[in-house]
Formats: sequence, C-alpha cells, structure tokens
Amino acid sequence: MIAFVSGGARSGKSSVAESLSLDWQQRLGGSRIYLATATASDSEMAARIERHRRDRGSGWVTLEAPLALGKALTPVPAEATVLLDCLTLWASRALYEAGFDEEAGCAELTELLLEARKREIAMVVVSNDLNEDLPPRDAETWRYLAFLQRLHRQLATEADRVVEVVAGMAIEWKCGEALRQ
Repeated sequence: MIAFVSGGARSGKSSVAESLSLDWQQRLGGSRIYLATATASDSEMAARIERHRRDRGSGWVTLEAPLALGKALTPVPAEATVLLDCLTLWASRALYEAGFDEEAGCAELTELLLEARKREIAMVVVSNDLNEDLPPRDAETWRYLAFLQRLHRQLATEADRVVEVVAGMAIEWKCGEALRQ
C-alpha cells in the first residue's frame, strides 16, 4: 500500500501522515520506520527535526535518506510501515546537490515505489504542495516546481491513497477499495 499526503507548509500533513502510518502498522504488524530526507543543516532545522521526533513519539526507527531513495529501503524489513518525510526537501537536494535531472529523479522515485510494493512495505510519502502561491518569476524556481509537480503526479498515479491536508483537515482524493475497510 502506498499513500501520498500533501498540503501547504505547516498545514498538519506530518500529523496526518503519522496517524495513517500508525493505523497501517497496527493493522499490518511489522516495524514502523521514519525515512527522513532532512538533515540538521542549521539550528532551525535541528529544532524542527527534534520537534517532529518528539511529536511522533516512541516506537519509530529513524533512517536517513537525503538522496538515495532507490536504496533507502535496503535495511527495512519486509512488511514494515514506512513514513517518508518529505519529498519536497528530497527534490531540492536531488536537483541542486546531486544534479539530477527530471528523468533521474523520477527513476529514483520509481525504484523506491517498486521496492516497497515488491517487499509488501506500506509506505506513506509526505510532500508540500508549493503550487498554491503566485507563479514564480525566475526560471530556476519554475524548474524546481516543474520537477516537484512531476514527482507529485507520478506518486499520485501510483499511490493507492492520495490525501490533501488543509488546516489540519484530511481531504481524500483517492482511496483504493482495499483501504476503505
């Protein structure tokens, strides 16, 4: 099972994704893995990471995947529940640190999703919806938004469940029949 949870900055999407992950893990058993794409690059980010850790509570195993999404599930046991937070940060790193183009980025996401399905890993992927603002004026921001939105379209197509979070409220856009039970 794969879920895509999106929403604006500070909309509550991490809480919704954590709740969904806990529900899936309780139904399916297995371990609960937090796959982090963030690193504590400054004091503000370190504080956000610590707040997220505190908010989600104990029982999570944290793995870091700042770039190699395709290989990120290697240490994860089959039938685990994985929460990847967040695709937005990963996309910026992929473009600007690793120099990925759109094709390479989409290939990494494809590899991650295929591996999750193959090993029956329940995966919840969180990402920011950055397309709600005024259109950017510079080409580089357009390039990033185009890449991120391509990843979002790919993920929404592949996901069994798509949830948008607005002001802490989860709006279901797609929910496979097996997930309605």
